Amino acid sequence: MPRMSNRPQVRGPRGLLTAAAAAVAVLSVVAAAPPGSAHKYRHQADVARTYYVSPTGKDVFDGLTAAQPFQHIQKCADVMVAGDTCEIMSGTYPETVVPAHSGSSGLPITYRAAPGAAVTISGASPVTGWSQVTGADVTAIASDPYAVDSPFSDAVAAGHVWSSDVDLGSDPGTVQVFTDKAMDIEAQWPYPGLDLLNPAIEHAGAGSADAVIADAALTRPAGYWDGARALTGYWYVSATTTVASSAPGSVTLSVAPPCVHKVVPTDTRYSLSGKIGELANPGEWFYDPAAHKLYVYSADSPAQHTVEAKQRQLAFDLTNASYTSVVGLDLFASTITMGSSSTHNTLDTLTGTYLSHYSDITRGATDCGSSVTRGVSDTGIVVNGTYNTVVNSDLSLSAGNGIALAGQNNTATDNIIHDVDYLGTYAAGIAVMGNSQRVVNNTIYRVGRSGINLQWGTTAGLTAGPDKIAYNDISQYARLSLDTAGIYTCCSADMMGSSVDHNLLHDGTPTPGVTPFAVAGVYADNGQSNLVIADNVGWNNLQGTVMLNGLGTGSHNNGVYNNTGGLTLFYVKGADQSTGTKIYNNIGQIVGSDGATAGGLVMSDNLDPALDPLFVDAAHHDYRLTDASPARNAAIPLPGVNDGSTDGVPSLGAYQYGAPKWTAGARR
Repeated sequence: MPRMSNRPQVRGPRGLLTAAAAAVAVLSVVAAAPPGSAHKYRHQADVARTYYVSPTGKDVFDGLTAAQPFQHIQKCADVMVAGDTCEIMSGTYPETVVPAHSGSSGLPITYRAAPGAAVTISGASPVTGWSQVTGADVTAIASDPYAVDSPFSDAVAAGHVWSSDVDLGSDPGTVQVFTDKAMDIEAQWPYPGLDLLNPAIEHAGAGSADAVIADAALTRPAGYWDGARALTGYWYVSATTTVASSAPGSVTLSVAPPCVHKVVPTDTRYSLSGKIGELANPGEWFYDPAAHKLYVYSADSPAQHTVEAKQRQLAFDLTNASYTSVVGLDLFASTITMGSSSTHNTLDTLTGTYLSHYSDITRGATDCGSSVTRGVSDTGIVVNGTYNTVVNSDLSLSAGNGIALAGQNNTATDNIIHDVDYLGTYAAGIAVMGNSQRVVNNTIYRVGRSGINLQWGTTAGLTAGPDKIAYNDISQYARLSLDTAGIYTCCSADMMGSSVDHNLLHDGTPTPGVTPFAVAGVYADNGQSNLVIADNVGWNNLQGTVMLNGLGTGSHNNGVYNNTGGLTLFYVKGADQSTGTKIYNNIGQIVGSDGATAGGLVMSDNLDPALDPLFVDAAHHDYRLTDASPARNAAIPLPGVNDGSTDGVPSLGAYQYGAPKWTAGARR
């Protein structure tokens, strides 16, 4: 009997060919094909190819050499199959790339910057054709009679206002304008400045209530603010609505802010926009959607600068792509999204600025609705599906998230994320949805609300499992919100043993000018259960390193172990409010502990707050234990939690005596 080959066979013009012979045959056909048509003859049996892209290329080229590159990345995306690479040369690419094919296990499709190349995928397009606005132009603005004798008309008289005819859509709430790659702001009162996470803030004054904002600083004439957009923020709720009527000293909103919190004197922050009369400060713009006209404030002609407006939401649409890698690229005014079926995609060494933008936070179907959740699931780098990774990336400046982890078994690691959630909703540095997610070794700072927002969810057809949130360094959270934390999780969910461990959580920064409340390192709010919070270190937080709130279904079966920096217990005293929860081996003041055991929790072997822990250098946040520390040899042994001490018995707190000091944050 003749020997049978195990190699796959395909049928050629004269019979059966081995896969290797078929590849040679296909390559021969490709070699004989006319220029620019090689991709029509591709076959999975081909050897992996590298295609090249340059802004100076042409899509009629075959793209197979750096001398004859494609012009658009999309051209690569149209022709590449499993194992292929798109090598992108320096330049800016104003496009949304939608792959036609996926890679496969061991043969990913890769989009990467060429060695040494600076590559930007941009969602913005240039705005040109600028004209200086004159006094006659101001008089002709019939849509707003208050434009005359306003700060805007003064700026026009000073020669600082310019306009361009450009169609940016019908909704000013989606408009985003840039000058020399820095985001400008919509004209508004008060002028917030250009630091999105540290704006100048105005608060409602005495006499404010429900839908009325009273403030002696409101000096514009009666009717001036009618129809304007109002952004309000109080406690954990940011929302937008319109102004129904206005007079010197007050504005009345079309609807009161949502949830249980209406306008609160001295605590509700607010701003007013949508009036051209406020276009009077550096870095501001105003867009008239009816006239399709953009106005900007500029000390000199905008033609001397690069002025751009956002036109595309996505740099890469990976909704239907798997086994795809995007490496070493810059994203400007755009982001990347994946779909529920995406799997094994990798985003590596990206630099993303101005990932997502919106300015309206409207009421949803429920009273709180999207006023709380706007942007949580659909902003920033959106990772859906399974086994996808975002790694080694620097992501900043987003109205919503830096990263959204939906789906299951996805990972965010070694990223630096900052200046995100500049509207102060439940978006976060990393919004964790789904379950079985890993968020490890990230550095997150300057965020509107929480560094990590951990919201439990399940995915149809997949078995739920615990999350791992560990070795992250999170700081300067709660800049535009309260009742939150560096790591915040809510509400009434079984966390199935999810672990929040070995995180550095510090310098919570409550919104200036309001009554501070509930800013912690880790906050398990409204009845979270089966959660392990261990070995975390916090400082400069209002409510310490860990905060538990048993409202809702109660805070059951949690383990709060070996944390350093203090704890706060809310609503854990009622019968069965905290059954099964254990608070062991912590260092720091425990607030609300009186009677807490009546709720069922057990506290044991926590360091007496009257004792000095004798840290190595608490002033400089080195919370390791000195030789004389009373926290040595004092802990309940918890394998996997407090291993490593050179003493016979584990130490209290997050650092075991004699063990190497663990570190947190991005490892680069």
